[in-house]
Formats: sequence, C-alpha cells, structure tokens
Amino acid sequence: MVRRLRRAERSRRLLLLRALVEETMKSPELAGPLPPPDDAWELLARVQENAPAALDVVLAHPYTGTWAGYTTRLVRNRITGACPTWMHVGHLHALAAAAAIRAGLDFQTRIPLWNGGAILPTLGLARLAADSPWSVARVCREHGRVEVSGEGGTVRLPTAVAADAPGWWGIPRLTVRAGGRELSVHLDDLDPYRGLYEPVPPQRIEDTERSAWRALLDEAWRLIAAHLPDTADALSAGLDAIVPGPLDPFRISSSSTGEAFGSAIISRPPDAAGLAATLLHEFHHIRLGGLLHLTRLHDADPRERFYTPWRDDPRPIAGVMQGAYAFFGVTACWRAIARAGTGAGQRRASFEFAHWREQTWRVLRVLRAAAALTPAGRRFTDGIAERLGPWRDEPVPADLGALARAVGADHYAGWRLRHLRPDPRTVTGLAEDWLAGGRPATPWPVTDRPPTPVPDGSWSRARADLVRLRLSTSSDARDASSALSRTWSSVPDATAADFAYASGRFVDAARAYRAELAANADRPASWVGLGLALSELGTIPAARALLRYPEVVRAVYRRIPDRARTASTPEDLASWIGRFTYSAGGL
Repeated sequence: MVRRLRRAERSRRLLLLRALVEETMKSPELAGPLPPPDDAWELLARVQENAPAALDVVLAHPYTGTWAGYTTRLVRNRITGACPTWMHVGHLHALAAAAAIRAGLDFQTRIPLWNGGAILPTLGLARLAADSPWSVARVCREHGRVEVSGEGGTVRLPTAVAADAPGWWGIPRLTVRAGGRELSVHLDDLDPYRGLYEPVPPQRIEDTERSAWRALLDEAWRLIAAHLPDTADALSAGLDAIVPGPLDPFRISSSSTGEAFGSAIISRPPDAAGLAATLLHEFHHIRLGGLLHLTRLHDADPRERFYTPWRDDPRPIAGVMQGAYAFFGVTACWRAIARAGTGAGQRRASFEFAHWREQTWRVLRVLRAAAALTPAGRRFTDGIAERLGPWRDEPVPADLGALARAVGADHYAGWRLRHLRPDPRTVTGLAEDWLAGGRPATPWPVTDRPPTPVPDGSWSRARADLVRLRLSTSSDARDASSALSRTWSSVPDATAADFAYASGRFVDAARAYRAELAANADRPASWVGLGLALSELGTIPAARALLRYPEVVRAVYRRIPDRARTASTPEDLASWIGRFTYSAGGL
C-alpha cells in the first residue's frame, strides 16, 4: 500500500510542479531576479532523460510536496509568504539543481539565497556571506565539480555531500538495521520547507544531539522490527526524514502534514519505546495523508465539536479522523511492547496500551456514528474497529487498568470544564436551590450544549506526566515513589497536590486540592484533581459531579455570593449536586 501511495504522490507532485510553472509563466514578475521557471523544468526533463532515479529522489523528497502546496497557494491567491514570492517560486531551480547534481549532469543556474543559505534539497546547504536576506546564488557543475557562489564567495561541495565541509552543511542519513530489516532516514535540520505552515530557517543540531538520535533510533527500530515486523516493512518504505526537535523529558511533541509525505517532526524522546510509538503515530498520519489525496473519507465540516483525548480543544471531523488512525497505531505499538517486555518497561507499556485502546475506541465509536462520513470513510473506520475491538478484551494488570481509566477521566473532565458552558438558567436555578438549603428543584438538561473552542481557564497535564514518570522509573512501588519524590518538581505546572495524587497519597491530595481551590476557585486542574482524589477515597457523590459535570459545579459555585461560600466548600456543593441530581436521572 505504501508504494502505491508513493506512486500517486509522485504523480500529484509532477502535476503541481507543471501547473506552477504554467501559472508563473503568465506572470513573469513572479520569477524576480531568477531565471524563468521553464528553465528549471527543462533541466528536470534532462534529468528524467539521463537519470530518472535522480528525479525520483527529488520528487519523493517530503519537502518537495510541502513547497509545491505552499507556493501554489501563494501564487493562486496572490498572497505573500515568509519571503518574497520570487524566493518561493525560485525554489524550483534549487530542486532542479539538486536533481541534476544527483544525475551527474553539467549545468549552471541560479537559486534563491535566504539569509546567506542556499539550499540544495536532499543534499545540503551552502553558506555564503550576504548583505540582503533575499538574494541569489549561482550553482554550477562542471567536470564533476559543484560550486555555489555569490557576492560573498564560493563554496565547493564535498564529494560526499552528506558530510560537512567549509561553507557546507550536509544532511546526514541515519541507517539502522535489526532482524534483517533496515530503516534509513535523513535527519533534516536544514530544508526551509520542513516545517508545518511556513518556511523556517536552518536549525543545525550539535554532533552530540545527532549521536543521541542515532542511538535512540537504533533501539526503537529493534523494538519495531522484533515486535511489529509488518509495520517495520511499511515504515521502511514510507519514512524518509525526521525533523529533530529538542529533548522534552516529560512528553513527546510530534507533527506531520499530508503534503510532506514521508516526514515527521519529532522532539527527541527520553527513551526508545517512546520514539517507537511516536514513529508509528506519525507514520499513520503520513499514510492517511496520502490516502486523503486519493479519496474523501468525510464531507467537509469545519465545526470544532468533537472531544479527543489527545487534544485539549474541540476538534473538527478531519482532525478526529487523523487522530483516531494515528492513535490506533500508538495502541498497536504499546500492545506489542507490553506483550514482549518485562519490569518497569512492561508496566509502562501495559498502562499505555490500556489507556490508548480505550481512549481511541471512545473516539472511534463517536466517529463511526458521524453523518459526515462517506462510504469510503465508513469502510475505513470499520476496518480500524475490527482490529481494535478485540484488543479491549485483552487482560492488563488491574492496577494499571484503573490508572488508565483515571488518566482518561482526568483529561475528559478538564475538557468539559474548559469547553462546555452550562445553560445559564440551570446554573442560576441550582445556585438558588443550594442557597435555599433543599433538594434541587431545577430540571437537569438532558443533552450537552455544543462545545466552544474558547477555553475557560488553562489546563495542566502535570498529573498524567507524573503518573507516566512514576511508571517509567521502577516496577517496585516503593522505589518508584522515592524516585518521583526527587523529580516531580521539575515537571511543568506540577503542584504538591498533583505529586500527592500520583504517589497514591489521596488524603493528602484532596487536602491540597481544597487549599488550591481556596486560593483560586477558577483553576480547572484543581477542581478535577479534587474529583480524582475523592473518587479514590470513595466519596462518590462529590467525585461523580466533579468528574462527569465539573463545568456545572464550578459555574454554580461562581454564582454563590462570597458571604455564602464561607459556610460551604466546593466539595460540599459537588456532593449536593452529585447526590440529588444523579438520583433525579441527570448524571
């Protein structure tokens, strides 16, 4: 399937390139000080005639797709991007030059020079002195020698272009092998079109960082090749480049775009298992992006109305489709590692498997019921469900299953608290009923109101980070708690209450969350944290209200006059709402 998607992507990019050439030929001013785009097209035709494999490399380059889509939008909509339009249009000459160098053809042309950097896609970046941020460099290949020159001097490319040389940064390739399988990717920190939305300048990483990536990728590939061999074969055929980001010790940031087929932007993970899961996550995005260039899986519907456990904001159906498929891949990865591992690694993998199988199923169930799905979309989501459904019956340790459910409840309650707005009439009525001291007489709404993308307060993922940190340190509970006590304060936004909760000290956690709410009764993470701690302590009515309808509890509490708050606590109110409203059928 991946090779078929690649062939389709090649055809799509050729069509985009030709359409862009024809569009810009109608407006010669778009070429700026560079040769007309048709010159680049003719050079690409020479490459196709003499060394078609060289052209295939450049066409398959992920950022050829990013550039083609981005520049086409600029030209057709007559808008300005990160650089003058001629710089973007002129990147076609850089692509043609790179292809010709790979083909061993003699040629000369001019290419854009951005802040002194002249990119030759798939090869590297020549660095020249430049007085202007947007200027031009000359590229010449003659008798086997390639030079890039400008007003600030000349750079000669080394024979091994992946290596660095004076004035030249190469794009290194990382190749790892395991179980008779090979993965070879560029670690690209240079190409201006490697970002998601706008061109970005080069961000050269240090040799030590590159070595860390190599070691992580080697170990991650061993995991994938050993435990997911079919996926390894597809990944080897479909992943071309990783854009490296800095280390984040507590969570992994990653992204990709359908236009950059074969590329993933990934912050350096703290361990190989995390990298393996992230590679599968982004590879599923890549495959789905390629598929969406061939068929529609859903009708256009930009409304941000769906809950997803991997995002803190409501999502449109397009994002839900992407996320469901990507986290199906994540679930498959953790399942395989859990089935094969031992010790702390197995416990963490079992937790992640338990968490993501339920959260992905939760979203998939809603997605499959969406009226916007096309017949192809229904077949696609049914196929995911057919694989994922039976995994829900596979056993995991009881404590890890409970922990996974708590982490899921944590995020969902925080999402509700920030993005759902209760009916003002319900809120007012419940506040009046509470102050009157009786049972609630106000009818409870049967359905939720649509979510709003504007959050009511900020959210903290510190509790989930602390839970994962504890699971990653040791399979022995005492050792894990001791390790967590030394590191919890370095987790962004973590509070002493979060540490107590993650350590299993629920009485201390509840007390600390009460203190947080006394200091700031609007903080979403404190409301939800109190609900989680009370749930563990068996305080069911209050926990039920705080975890199922926290937005109602907070909204009613806001309506209670300050003088009345001194005689009651958020917990009292939550218990009242949870006890009486639940018995009436609302919760």
